[in-house]
Amino acid sequence: MTQLQARLDAEVALRNCSEELSSEKPDPLMIARTTRDECHALTCALFAYGNVQAIVTFLSSLDASLLDAHDEQIIRSTSGKYYRFQNSEDIAQWLITLGRLKRQGGVEKTFKLGYEKEGVLGGISAVIETLYDLNTYRSQGYTFLIGKPIKRIAGTSAMKRWMMYLRWMVRNDSLDMGLWDVMSPRELIMPLDTHTFSLSKKLGLLQRKQCDLKAALELTETLRSFDPNDPIKYDFALYRLGQEGIVL
Repeated sequence: MTQLQARLDAEVALRNCSEELSSEKPDPLMIARTTRDECHALTCALFAYGNVQAIVTFLSSLDASLLDAHDEQIIRSTSGKYYRFQNSEDIAQWLITLGRLKRQGGVEKTFKLGYEKEGVLGGISAVIETLYDLNTYRSQGYTFLIGKPIKRIAGTSAMKRWMMYLRWMVRNDSLDMGLWDVMSPRELIMPLDTHTFSLSKKLGLLQRKQCDLKAALELTETLRSFDPNDPIKYDFALYRLGQEGIVL
């Protein structure tokens, strides 16, 4: 593992830089960084599924200031917009909900309530439950976007978009924004997607056969043995390597 760690550390040094976020190397984080706002960043993270260029194109079309607008203005401004599973009503209702969360204190404040009781997973669940409490609107696209509160680890998805959002909020470097103080980078959980999952298995970092929350926790523990204070610093490098089909 020592040799593998050295190679991964080299990739981190190479990849964890602002040059990795560009029109040639698109990533939703590049849109989140334009405002450095926790609420807009949550939109960027939750819509981060599918083709990355399509994600960036869609996010670039959204007006971040709509979170402070009246409901009617939000509905008018998002008319005709859609992204994969979300139609214009889903998008409008999401922005309405997020605006309400912003006005009652924001994402970090809500996360902290659950985090102080049940750690990181409790913090995520607290935000998800609050989002649903703030708006009675429901649809398949809307609930897919937000996800479900974490009731148990077994059988739960890897929650990749939420874990990625926490990485953006907690870590602070050339990529991540470090907007939150509520927790330490050492407590972050790996944002596990199919690219990272497949590469991690090939590298021997992960034994679990399912790409789920248990796998994310297992990979996090392996990476914590490399860097106990910042295990998720390896995330972006592993993601890019998997995306590019490179095996070290």
